[in-house]
Amino acid sequence: MSKEIKANSTIDVTAQSSDIESLNFSGYSKEDIDDANEIFHHENRLSSKLNARLISMIALVAVIGTGLFLSSGGTLHTTGPVGMLISYIFVGTVVAASQICIAEVSCLYPATSSFVAHAEHFIDKSLGFSMGVIDIYSAVIPSELAAVSVIMTYWSDINPALWISIFGVVIVAINCYNVKWYGEVEFAFGMLKILLCLGLILTGLIIDLGGVPGQQRLGFHYWKHPGPFAAKYASGSLGKFLGFWKSVNSVVYAFGSIQSISMLAGETEYPRRAIYRAAKRVFYRVFTLYILMVFILSMIVPYDDPVIAKPSGTASASPWVRAISLAGIKVLPHIINAVVLTSALSAANLGIIKASRTLYALASKKQLPKVFLKVNKHGLPYVGVTFASCFLPLAYLSVSNTSASVFSWFQNISSSAILYNWIVIAVNHIAMHRALKRQGFSRNNLPYTFYGGRYAGFYSLFFSIIFLLTGGFPVFIHGYWDFATFFSAYFVIPLGLVLFVFAKLFFKTEYIRPSEVKLKPLFYDVQNRPEPNFTKLRGWRWLTLLWG
Repeated sequence: MSKEIKANSTIDVTAQSSDIESLNFSGYSKEDIDDANEIFHHENRLSSKLNARLISMIALVAVIGTGLFLSSGGTLHTTGPVGMLISYIFVGTVVAASQICIAEVSCLYPATSSFVAHAEHFIDKSLGFSMGVIDIYSAVIPSELAAVSVIMTYWSDINPALWISIFGVVIVAINCYNVKWYGEVEFAFGMLKILLCLGLILTGLIIDLGGVPGQQRLGFHYWKHPGPFAAKYASGSLGKFLGFWKSVNSVVYAFGSIQSISMLAGETEYPRRAIYRAAKRVFYRVFTLYILMVFILSMIVPYDDPVIAKPSGTASASPWVRAISLAGIKVLPHIINAVVLTSALSAANLGIIKASRTLYALASKKQLPKVFLKVNKHGLPYVGVTFASCFLPLAYLSVSNTSASVFSWFQNISSSAILYNWIVIAVNHIAMHRALKRQGFSRNNLPYTFYGGRYAGFYSLFFSIIFLLTGGFPVFIHGYWDFATFFSAYFVIPLGLVLFVFAKLFFKTEYIRPSEVKLKPLFYDVQNRPEPNFTKLRGWRWLTLLWG
């Protein structure tokens, strides 16, 4: 065993991997080996600088975005404290199922662009192309860079175009060198977010329990007055249900980027182990932090507060800032705005990563020009990074009033792509299981599995479709029609169909039957590239669960 293997064989996480030697077939044909080399050829050209610590934090940073600190106030206003808490728990179960789906498939087939490559391998190359193009489009629209300029207005009245220029250069600099640099920057951002979340939880508890001098104990007062649920679009029980369902659709986007956990699988050291560990830890961290923060927030701000009903994009409209200001604390709003700024920068960085890696993946399947396969000496797909960076100047459209409406339409087109991702992820998982069964394998043959994984795909698929179809339901209520809302909620459906049909006609692809899915090459790669086992956490190393 090499020193490298030994050094990495004591990763501190409690987990179980299946015995790869128990696969129910003996030997591989030359065709299987050649197929494996072809499947992973382009993956092996990328740098493998990321480790499990960085992958976990990159995924965590992607999920804990500006929505948790800013948009949660709108959710509270829409459905009330109990409705908001139930919304996060309910959507969290769907997110858990989606996380299981993408992790199990990625542990068998760790691929750059993850679910895009999985769709091409398990279902149809046209589906992968359709998903990839939509993902690239949604990633290159620099909405988060535009948000940075809005966030900076909390401190300065300088022309927003200047902030767009400064932070645009920063984003390019972070992404243009090597992926390890990007990972370390995101790790630092992630630590700031975790510390802020823990600080807000503690501060919220102090406020609620009457620990602020001159302030009374709140307890569950706001759950009683103005009440546990808010009515929306109608009165009575119907209005409360509609408000709840509206909040459910909003919460979906709060969890939106959790599928990015395996986006960089091709650039990860020991990708199967790293993805498995990250999938478990990231979900537990995110779900725990979200539920704790939402629970405490519901107790310290009334849902009928006029400030949280009017989001401004800065900390001034954050429900946390509102609660803190009501308690007479003056310093924290600036800290919150600073961390919200890092959230926007992280999201902008992730956009460059997603676009460049998806371009690389599609080019590896000969669906885009091979120029996107070029990498620098650090294994970075620099052509894809350059292409994605060229769209950053679109953020200037948000500066003027006349062009801002045009920019908002660009944003609207990509807003429902998240649910399209979840649907494809679930379908990939179901297709993998069908192929396993058809070819005589079982879940025990997978490198890593999760409890409940057998049914996770169906659960995630069902509710993801429901969320997508009902995402714009308010426009069908009398008096609430809005074409922009309708467009943003449903345009991804015809767009996906058009791209799928185009790919079928242009690339002449065929549906891959379960018996035709190339599973043996994937299992060969599992055996050919063994990864160190996990060991249990002991002593102070339990603290690494916060960041590792």
